[in-house]
Amino acid sequence: MIVFIDESGVHKTDGHSCFSLVYVTTDNAEFLEHSIIEIERQNRMSVFHWTDQPWKLRSVFLQAVAKLPFTAKVALFRNPIIETKALEWALRHVLVEKNFRAIILDGKKPKWVERQLKKVLRDNGISVKKLKTVRQESSAGVRLADAIAGLSRTYFDDPCGRAQPLWRCIEYKITTQLVGGQTDR
Repeated sequence: MIVFIDESGVHKTDGHSCFSLVYVTTDNAEFLEHSIIEIERQNRMSVFHWTDQPWKLRSVFLQAVAKLPFTAKVALFRNPIIETKALEWALRHVLVEKNFRAIILDGKKPKWVERQLKKVLRDNGISVKKLKTVRQESSAGVRLADAIAGLSRTYFDDPCGRAQPLWRCIEYKITTQLVGGQTDR
């Protein structure tokens, strides 16, 4: 099992922030990533990124990935937040399994953020060697986490809006939804 982590809306001052922890529950993570790359290729996307795609492509992408073997856990926070504290809270409350090969985190974080996350992992008995940060372009699993994070934030900001049909398409894949505590202090 591999965990892919991405966030959405952490730079905003209102609405929700979302950390989406996507657990690949198949023994063949390569199959998941290959399938996502094929979905992107068939729809003429270089790589999927929630903020860069129109609603039509978001819909096509999410409907296709909903058929793939994964589950997701979503932690939501009300803005404004301190990103590192919110991610730390999400890891402590959502990352409860111990049997995984790697945690893949979107984006290069400053060294102090990585040190803080490694401390959380060590405190939970998880080897820090399992934490890797990658660019979104190099991991289809992180792009899946980006799609779920973007959809979750959009849906929870406006449950009756444009995201509602997409949320219904993928909500059965989401096993946990947590609303995080105050993380702006």
